[in-house]
Amino acid sequence: QLVQSGGGSVQTGGSLTLSCSASGRTFSNYAVSWFRQTPGMERAFVGGISHNSGYADYADSVRGRLTVARDKDTVYLQMNNLKPEDTAVYYCATGTALVSRTSREYMYWGQGTQVTVPS
Repeated sequence: QLVQSGGGSVQTGGSLTLSCSASGRTFSNYAVSWFRQTPGMERAFVGGISHNSGYADYADSVRGRLTVARDKDTVYLQMNNLKPEDTAVYYCATGTALVSRTSREYMYWGQGTQVTVPS
């Protein structure tokens, strides 16, 4: 089980940090990724990091503004220069050996956390 924290509402250009921690198991051997979802849309890949932090991948829409980092059994999504189009429910996910942009490849999911950037 993954437990998320952070999120909330922030003005355009502001910053937020989301956290994702393992509960009851470790994900130290897995890649961990973040996805986001808006109403009526499928979950979209945001960014992911390999098990040893040696590789990271980002969606073009967030590259340079959002950063995924990990420390033992906690993974962070640092979000800077936020825009209204970043408004979504954000989910962390793990259970894959490699970072994947495909949500169905992940076995374990966090509960989701709302990020709102008013326009």
